[in-house]
Amino acid sequence: MTSSTVTSSQSPRPPRPNLAFRRLRGQRSPAEFAAMVRRAAQEIGERVSCDARYIGRVEAGEIRCPNYAYERVFLHMFPGRTLADLGFAPRSAVRGRAARRTPRETRETRGTDRPYQSYDPQDHSQDPYRPHDPYHPHEDHEESDVLRRAFMTRGGATVAAASLGPLGFAVDASAADRPARRAGASEAGAVEEAVRRIRLLDDRHGADGLYRRAAAPLRAAYALLDAGTTRQTTADRLYSGAGELAISVGWLAHDSGRFDDARSHYAEALATARMTGDPALEAHAFCNTAFLARDAGRPREAVRAAQAAQRVGRELGSARLMSLLALREAGGWAGLADRTGCEQALTRAQALYERGPSDADPEWMSFYGEAELEGLEAQCWSTLGDWPRAARHARRAAQLQDPHFTRNIALYTAELADDLARGGRPDEAAAAGMRVLDLLGQVQSSRVQTILAGTARVLLPHRRAGGVSAFLERHASLPRTA
Repeated sequence: MTSSTVTSSQSPRPPRPNLAFRRLRGQRSPAEFAAMVRRAAQEIGERVSCDARYIGRVEAGEIRCPNYAYERVFLHMFPGRTLADLGFAPRSAVRGRAARRTPRETRETRGTDRPYQSYDPQDHSQDPYRPHDPYHPHEDHEESDVLRRAFMTRGGATVAAASLGPLGFAVDASAADRPARRAGASEAGAVEEAVRRIRLLDDRHGADGLYRRAAAPLRAAYALLDAGTTRQTTADRLYSGAGELAISVGWLAHDSGRFDDARSHYAEALATARMTGDPALEAHAFCNTAFLARDAGRPREAVRAAQAAQRVGRELGSARLMSLLALREAGGWAGLADRTGCEQALTRAQALYERGPSDADPEWMSFYGEAELEGLEAQCWSTLGDWPRAARHARRAAQLQDPHFTRNIALYTAELADDLARGGRPDEAAAAGMRVLDLLGQVQSSRVQTILAGTARVLLPHRRAGGVSAFLERHASLPRTA
């Protein structure tokens, strides 16, 4: 068996979360803390490509010791503290892996295994066109090990072997023993298949159980881009696939309540789309950004992102896409309590939807049918406080939904229960809530559970109404998720 650069990096223990570093972040979001790191770096003349994902990986224990540039920045930010005080392992405990390189790893190949940084379009201190930090590409071995394992393979499906095995992909046990090579059509196909697989499992089971396992293939996809491709057409497919994968992973974060992570993934997809001039990917990234902004309580941003998506999406020729984007805009107007703006956007969405499907409809829009149209309209009326109208649309959404989309059936029914409860119909709300509880064995979605918890609180004063007490008791017996 030939030696491999990855052997020494494989650890029998899973990463240990860096709780000390997490405490230092306090109430700031990962993105806000990353901006502080970049500002501190500028104060001492360093330049680091720090973003929310890097902070998340430090806190998760994936980066056991920072490189020297980050060390200088962190010690500048927290005077008097040592790396150990910040929760990091001694450099001597991880440095040994740097010396164990095969003859194939040269000055030209070092650093090609790092993912593109995620990009916040509102943060102009980042450069979305720089694939990795050129000021210290050699030191961060902890960051690159998982990526190197992910793409040092010979064939397509093994691109995601280390990361998507738990989601149903077969693992090629000998993959790690083969040298890296430029990506080809089979690798591009593996990335595209990873996107489809994630979407399929999310439709059936929800996001909570998938998010952490789906982050690794995203890193692998960007590592493949860094490794280079054999043809431009392959590069185009890889960029598009990596961007769609970033959106899919972002959605898993979004639906499981990790809004900061989702924002970072969507921004990464948007940067990829703009670097490659891909309007379809850009429209998709803006579409999801609008949805996230609405859910995160930033309705004005939701309107702006939806309008940006529509400007980009017009050239794609898909009426169904424009219909969905109009609904994203309607959600933002509802959050701003602008009933007129919301109604106008809803009318536009309905008219565009009625033009029917076309060959120009993006593949990712397979979820968008009449049920989703009804469900998104229900959410608008709910936000505006029109509970009877919201309940009417939510009920229709649940009835129309294809049984394949188990997660959406649970979502629409949970929204129906909440609308009924707030609209003064507790017995009907309890019955709908019971139907959601029946589905929770198949669906893991923080969004659904959050809606259901709110419904239970609304129903507490009505526990004597028919069926309410039984619903409340069964809901109270649910295991609480972290």
